[in-house]
Amino acid sequence: MIPVLHEYQLAPGVRAFSTTRQGGVSEGAYASFNINAYCGDDPACLEANLASLAGELGLPRSAILMPHQVHGEQHVCVEADFLSKSDEQQADLLDGVDIIMTPLRQVCVGVSTADCVPVLLYDEVRGVVCAVHAGWRGTVARVTCQALRVMTERYHTEPAQVTAVIGPCISLEAFEVGDEVYERFHLAGFDMPSISRKDGKWHIDLLECNRQQLVSMGVRAENIQVSGICTYTHSDRFFSARKLGTFSGRIYSGIFRL
Repeated sequence: MIPVLHEYQLAPGVRAFSTTRQGGVSEGAYASFNINAYCGDDPACLEANLASLAGELGLPRSAILMPHQVHGEQHVCVEADFLSKSDEQQADLLDGVDIIMTPLRQVCVGVSTADCVPVLLYDEVRGVVCAVHAGWRGTVARVTCQALRVMTERYHTEPAQVTAVIGPCISLEAFEVGDEVYERFHLAGFDMPSISRKDGKWHIDLLECNRQQLVSMGVRAENIQVSGICTYTHSDRFFSARKLGTFSGRIYSGIFRL
């Protein structure tokens, strides 16, 4: 099987994509392409899917990295010392991480989502790629801003030179929340009229929240690509935990330099 990828055109020499549900061997709510090991899928299916993705990308399986995310704002920078470690040591370093970046070529960093927001960043000048997992808690904590701060401090990235992608995620129309979640955004200082709407219950626009974070850090609006795909509405093509349940597959959004 060959995984069906939703690809983004960022710049020559870099490949960015999100996996779809098509082109794998997983079954049931994981059907058919899932590589997330933390959501209950059959390990044999995970390995088969990961091997097919590695083949499609032209990378070794070990060069496709995904953290164990916790809806926080911790980061890991994948450099030569990271790659020299054992699989177990790498897994420990990736545990509890929602931001993963690297300046290395041929190393794919990515995040796993199923309604949460995947943000991919590319600094062409410094040659750094980054993937961010922004659930609603991470969005409130401004995890996307944190990713850019780390890139700036460690690699001297200038946000105005960054190209960004916001991948498939739950839309404003589908993301209904209670008053307590609305208040978390309000207390965090978000411009509520621009990111929320009340239709019986409150709805929050996670995509717009993260787009605003990128702009606030200096990323040019014209350098931000938005997939505009709602995972809840299009759960036949992209995994949605709200539609399919927690024990279901996940999208992998990745980016790497060729």
